[in-house]
Amino acid sequence: MRRFAIGYIIFTVFVLAIDTYVFQAVRTAVRDSSDLTKKITYAVYWGFTIFALLSVYSTIFFQLHDWPKGLRNVMMGSITVVYSAKLFVIVFLLIDDIQRFFRWVFSLFTPAGEGPESIGRAKFLSQAGLLVATFPLVAGLWGVLKGAHDYKIHRVKVKLANLPAAFHGLKIVQLSDIHSGSFPSQEPLKKAISMINAEQPDLIFFTGDLVNNVAEEVLPFVPLFSQMKAKIGKYSVFGNHDYGDYAQWNSAQEKVANLNTLKKAHADMGWRLLWDEHVYLEKDGEKIALIGIQNSSAKNSFKTYGDLDKACLGCEAPVKLLLSHDPSFWDAKIRSKEDIDITFAGHTHGAQLGIEMGGIRWSPAQYIYEQWAGLYQKGKQYIYVNRGFGYLGFPGRVGILPEITVMELEKA
Repeated sequence: MRRFAIGYIIFTVFVLAIDTYVFQAVRTAVRDSSDLTKKITYAVYWGFTIFALLSVYSTIFFQLHDWPKGLRNVMMGSITVVYSAKLFVIVFLLIDDIQRFFRWVFSLFTPAGEGPESIGRAKFLSQAGLLVATFPLVAGLWGVLKGAHDYKIHRVKVKLANLPAAFHGLKIVQLSDIHSGSFPSQEPLKKAISMINAEQPDLIFFTGDLVNNVAEEVLPFVPLFSQMKAKIGKYSVFGNHDYGDYAQWNSAQEKVANLNTLKKAHADMGWRLLWDEHVYLEKDGEKIALIGIQNSSAKNSFKTYGDLDKACLGCEAPVKLLLSHDPSFWDAKIRSKEDIDITFAGHTHGAQLGIEMGGIRWSPAQYIYEQWAGLYQKGKQYIYVNRGFGYLGFPGRVGILPEITVMELEKA
């Protein structure tokens, strides 16, 4: 309890330090305004600070996680967006303070009246900082209100030399990182499921993170997710969030019960959960193999549950497809299995933030994962990293929209 108290004290001091510093820009920007304008501006500014602190405190003291998800998402999203925008203001304030410091140092070595004259930099930089901050502010709010559920279909074709002729044109829809505990309602999901069914896929793959923390998050959505249709079948694996590792449990048995509840949810939705195993997909007397492993990672911050060797044991087929949640495992282990043709992964969310426009592709995720979004090839092997269907933490997406992957396999 003492550790939590210290953490809240540090958080409060941090927030107040940011707001006090940025308040310089606000005060300077409205310096020549009327007294009424100043009072309203100051009241709104510090009122939001109080709102932010109370919202965070409520996560413990008033059980914010039991509040309606829509309200929670708007609250936490607005806090994240506003304080991200304030970081841009701080940059401009630092420029002003640094040049002011050097002016002061210069004045120590020059006679009075011979130092550089002020040209109103303080007000200019304050207003410039506030203006620049409106861009991340508007983008962030758009990401919460629109981007979070603005589903985008990414189409890709992959040619495989060993693909049996019967599977030429095989259409696969991949979803990943649904994070059902973040959705405020079922309404945005109905549109996405309609888009999926309109593709008339042969297969649907889900590559992990159905929930944020606990199995009960997905239960209200089971009837809806079961409406997804695929001609051959629907297959899934677990991601790092699906094991209940980020929740508090009263006993080991309770955690196991949660795991079993989530497994049952997969079955109830018609998803064949692959648990370090493989199955064969047959058509017109020919077959390919589908392998699925539990969450496995090359990152020390994530637990590895999967057993790739076990999943591949005895698997014989001209083409092998693999479902594996974390893309870091591709280079670490999967590529050593040279007969695995395509790996389907997710996990990165594309950081839920970035730019994909024309030839420009950038996201903070690329500094953590070599393969962070889209199709990659090394030698004869491919990996496709889905950008994620849902969201976690920040309840929105800016530039990296929620993805529905449509992949077609063709015989080279």
